[in-house]
Amino acid sequence: MLRLALYQPDIPQNTGTILRMAACLDVAVDIIEPAGFDVSDRHLRRSGLDYLDHVAITRHRSWAAFSQWREATGTRLVLATTTGALPYTAFAFLPGDCILLGRESAGVPASVHEAADARIVIPIREGMRSLNIAVAAAMILGEGLRQIGSSA
Repeated sequence: MLRLALYQPDIPQNTGTILRMAACLDVAVDIIEPAGFDVSDRHLRRSGLDYLDHVAITRHRSWAAFSQWREATGTRLVLATTTGALPYTAFAFLPGDCILLGRESAGVPASVHEAADARIVIPIREGMRSLNIAVAAAMILGEGLRQIGSSA
């Protein structure tokens, strides 16, 4: 099964939406802290509704802690980035991959880019900056699940 990881998320409503989607699709989520909000925030609960009790969430206190976990588990890290060269539809997902999404306000730092095993992009129309992170997560996760033949 695939996993999603959120790098220091900024917006509780987006995180809640992603967690709700993950619950419905039976996908685990890693939250790499610090987040830009209290992870128990009411906005997170409002957008995640009662689905939050049905998703496996692992909180990592830092990028270093997440990296240690990833190394110990041998998890391949696939970074979704606006600067990626390979379209997500051309990437070959494997069971166990972890799709990393950056902060809504700033993406991820260069050191995280370098640590990723792959960098993928959602091609968008020229002149547009980016998609909403929850929309991007849904598109990439949907393609990954299709490729590995997984369904909830």
